[in-house]
Amino acid sequence: MNEFLNLLQQMSIFLIIAYLFSKSPAFKALAGEVLHFKHRVLLYCIFTGFAIFGIYIGLPAYDAFADSSPIGIVLAGLVGGPLLGLWVGATAGCYSLYLSGWSELGVISLVLAVLQGGMGGIVCNYYQQRGKSEQLFNPLVAMSVTCAGVGLHLALVLLLAGEDIVAIAVPSPLVLPTLLANSLGAGLFMLMMRDQKRMIDRVGVFFSARALRIAERSLGIFGRGFNVETAKELARIIYDETGVGAVGISDRERVLAFVGQGADHHLEGLAIASPQTRQAIDENRVIYADGVREKFQCALSDNCPLASALIVPLRVDNEVVGTIKLYEPQDRLFMNLNRTLGEGIAQLLSEQLLRYRYENQKTLLTKAELKLIQAQVNPHFLFNALNTIIAVVRSDSDQARNLLLHLSNYFRKNLKRSSDLATLEEELDHVNSYLVIQRARFGDKLVVDLDIDPDLLQAKVPTFTLQPIVENAVKHGISNMIGGGTVKISAHRNGKKMVVTIEDNAGFYCEKLSSDGLGMNIVDKRIKSYYGQPYGTEIECVPDTMTRVTLSFPLEKVVQP
Repeated sequence: MNEFLNLLQQMSIFLIIAYLFSKSPAFKALAGEVLHFKHRVLLYCIFTGFAIFGIYIGLPAYDAFADSSPIGIVLAGLVGGPLLGLWVGATAGCYSLYLSGWSELGVISLVLAVLQGGMGGIVCNYYQQRGKSEQLFNPLVAMSVTCAGVGLHLALVLLLAGEDIVAIAVPSPLVLPTLLANSLGAGLFMLMMRDQKRMIDRVGVFFSARALRIAERSLGIFGRGFNVETAKELARIIYDETGVGAVGISDRERVLAFVGQGADHHLEGLAIASPQTRQAIDENRVIYADGVREKFQCALSDNCPLASALIVPLRVDNEVVGTIKLYEPQDRLFMNLNRTLGEGIAQLLSEQLLRYRYENQKTLLTKAELKLIQAQVNPHFLFNALNTIIAVVRSDSDQARNLLLHLSNYFRKNLKRSSDLATLEEELDHVNSYLVIQRARFGDKLVVDLDIDPDLLQAKVPTFTLQPIVENAVKHGISNMIGGGTVKISAHRNGKKMVVTIEDNAGFYCEKLSSDGLGMNIVDKRIKSYYGQPYGTEIECVPDTMTRVTLSFPLEKVVQP
């Protein structure tokens, strides 16, 4: 009984060290699902230290030791796999052999330690291959494997040792206490590891859930700009999700929003008065006043209830555009979780601001390109159209009046369209005005063939999608033909796409399509900007035979049910 109590006393020391280990940053290597090489090296050092410590404090009994080294060896294999278990076992066994003075029992202890580590590794592989890795942290599994390891010790002594050693080791009153103490110690150790791992997982899930809720609720807010209105919404979301004492948001010069304790004097629109906020902006770094070593000093009121603060810059392209500030009152410490969460929120919102700026610039660029298309009124087209109308006036005043109406319609749509989208019918009407004028000019030399699915007429497409392509077909194709030419315009469904095709039978401008098709390039960019990379323009050209431009759109987005 005394021997068992002595072993329990040793095991208690071991478990205290194990408990401290479970609370240390080094334990994070065990908490992960995948062990990288550096983690295995760290675990090798830790479990080898446990095993050697168990040997060092072992209870001497005649020429042998009753120790707790199997705990460190078996658990190394159990959580780290066969290779880690074998290395820890071999190292601990060599140390035991060294202490025993290279005796027969020491050699057996070396072999035993290697086998114990291998046993733990085999069990580890068994559960991992069956997708049951969580069982590796089951205290009953640890107790069973350790019990088997200590039992293997007895079997090896009986099988390999001389009669004099067997007479000492097997009947020893330490056999049963060693078996029980090691099994119980391994179980308790794994129980601590499992509880600590579960706590880390729960904290991680809790943290991730908060971050995801904030991301979900704040998504798209900066699409309306970084201003007082959007800052108020964001401050309320962060305040609700983090539970801190107060949340403030500022730009570089003034407070945009403030929610929580101290809102009576931290007013919207006030210039930034806090030197710590100014420091965070000027130095582009996180400022943390923990309320103990460094207190938050409110520059607005001596009775401010806030005592600690985390001030995180909002950055766009590494340029500080504002700050997010989390505060805690005097009677509450600033949690590390909220500190980490606050820095993550600022990073998230910075990325949203960057995306908003990018999207805004892309929109401005697209609008500028659209204006460029609108401004690209070919003076030769206007000159030729007017000359055609002048010639027609002499012979057919009604046709001349009709041509003037189409010319007016063409320019009105070219110059006064404010929307980014138009129906396919409106685009065809714009193109028709252009083609009516060109047919009056070229006569029978220009034939227009339309094949439009009537169900697609209300499909929404980017404005000025068809006109630049039809103009290319006439200007660079049909006008250069000796005989008659045809422009075919079709629109139909093709699976989940709406496909619009503009084709001419000239094939005279294949090289220009790949070199200077400004209007064509802008049409392609705008379609991709609206609907993504799988859509846009495709060009087929057979010199002197045919030029075909195909425009593709996602049917579900352009056709409203």
